[in-house]
Amino acid sequence: MHHMVRAAVVAAALVAASAASAQKKYAQGVSDAEIRIGQTMPYSGPASAYGILGRAQVAYFRMINEQGGVNGRKIKLISLDDGFSPPKTVEATRRLVEDDGVFFTFSSVGTAAQSAVQKYLNAKKVPQLFLSTGAAKFNDPARFPLTTPILHLYSTEGEVYARYLLASRPDAKVGILMQNDDFGRDFVTGFRKVLGDKAAAMIVREAVFEVADPTVDSQILALKASGADVLFNVSLGKQTAQSLKKLAEIGWKPMHIVVSTSVSRQVLDAAGLENARGIVSARPYKQSSSPAFANDPDIIAFRQFMQKYMPNEDPTNELGFSAYSWAVVMTKLLASCGDDLSVENLVRQATNMKGVTAPALLPGITYNTTPTDYAPIKKLRIQRLGGNGDWESIQDVSVD
Repeated sequence: MHHMVRAAVVAAALVAASAASAQKKYAQGVSDAEIRIGQTMPYSGPASAYGILGRAQVAYFRMINEQGGVNGRKIKLISLDDGFSPPKTVEATRRLVEDDGVFFTFSSVGTAAQSAVQKYLNAKKVPQLFLSTGAAKFNDPARFPLTTPILHLYSTEGEVYARYLLASRPDAKVGILMQNDDFGRDFVTGFRKVLGDKAAAMIVREAVFEVADPTVDSQILALKASGADVLFNVSLGKQTAQSLKKLAEIGWKPMHIVVSTSVSRQVLDAAGLENARGIVSARPYKQSSSPAFANDPDIIAFRQFMQKYMPNEDPTNELGFSAYSWAVVMTKLLASCGDDLSVENLVRQATNMKGVTAPALLPGITYNTTPTDYAPIKKLRIQRLGGNGDWESIQDVSVD
C-alpha cells in the first residue's frame, strides 16, 4: 500500500516541479543565479555631487547579495559614468543593453540625459525604471510604457504650492524666478494650472534666466520692483544660492518658496544658512541630517549601512539616503516578481504600487502608481527652514 502512496507523492512532486519551471519567466539579464541591471550616473562633470546616488546603490546591492540576494538571485548593478552629457548617456546605455545585456535600467540621473535614451530603451523593451528626475515627460504611459519616475513630478510640486497659497494667502502677489527650460516650465505649468483664472491677478511678474547666465541679480531686482510679496524660486544649485544671497543683500523679505530640488544642505551652505532662514519648500522626505529624526529606525539603519559599506562618505548626505531608499523599494519590487522576471511582470509591479512605504519618505507619504498614471507621489509636506537649519512642518498638501 505504502508503495502506491509513495508513487503518488513522487508524481505530485514531479507535477509541482514542472509547474514551477513553467512559471519561471526570464527576460535578458536574468538567470537562476543573477539579475543584471544598469544605470548611468554623473560621476564626473558639472553634476558630480549626484554621483553618491550610484555609489550608495552599488553598495546597497552588495549588502543584499551578502545576505543571499533576492529570491536566491544576486543583483549585479552595472553603474556607468555619463558625465551628465546626453551623447555619453546614449553611448553608455547602448553598452548596458547590447554588451552587458541588462534586464532594466534603474535610477539613472538627468532629465536631458534620460530623454536622450527614452525612445531607444522603450523600443528595445528594456524598462527605464525609477528615474531620478521629476520631469512630466517621464509620466507618459501611452507613448513610453516602460519608463517610470521615482521622484514626485515637478508639476505636482508646482500644484502643491498653488493649493497652499490659495488656501493660506489668496491675496498674494507672486513673482516667479524661472529657469528657462523644461525643468522651470514643469513647475510653473503645475502652479498656473491650479491657480486657474486667478493666475492673472496673483502672478505680478515672471522673470526668466538661462542656466548659463552668470547671475540672476537683474531678475531679482525686477521681481522686487514688481511689488511681489511671494517669490516662487524655480532655480537650481548655483542660481539658487545666488538668489538667496541677493535677497539678503537688498533686504527683500517676501515669503520665499524654493523648489525642493534646490534645498539640499550643499546649496543652503553655499548661500549661507542665515540667508536661507525662513524659506518654504514642499518635500516628501525625512531630513536625515536633523536631530528631529535621530531615533528614526530607518535613519539608524541607513547610518549603520553607511558605516559598514561606505565608511568614507558623509552619513548625513540626504542624496545618499534617497538613493538607498529607492534601492530598498526596487528590492521589494523584485522580490514581489517571484520567478516571473519578465519585462511585463516587472513593469506591472512598478506601475501598480499601492501605499508602498520607503525609508526616506515621511510618515503618511507613500508611493502609488497605476497603469495610466506613473507619477509616484501625490502628497508633499510644506515645510519652513528654521534658524537651526531644521525643517519645521507646516502642513501636508495633496493633489489629485
